[in-house]
Amino acid sequence: MPTKYRRRAVTETPLVQAALEALQGELGDERVELGELVVLGAGTKLAALRAERDSGAELRRHLADRIRSGDLPVSREAADEVRRSGWARP
Repeated sequence: MPTKYRRRAVTETPLVQAALEALQGELGDERVELGELVVLGAGTKLAALRAERDSGAELRRHLADRIRSGDLPVSREAADEVRRSGWARP
């Protein structure tokens, strides 16, 4: 059937099949709407990615604040030595 929208295909791998069968078991005779599943899954994935990104940004801001305030449990002399001589592994 012609459509102006993109089409996508889903292969029912064992993991996908198990998830769909579990859902169908709960729905009974009701039809599984794949479009709805894609929208819900994409929203969940997007939220997880954004939370991960925001968490990383927050950690970087926190570290930058600690560096600016000098609130780091490191020896300034040791840091200066590493800056002068470079980092060497034993």
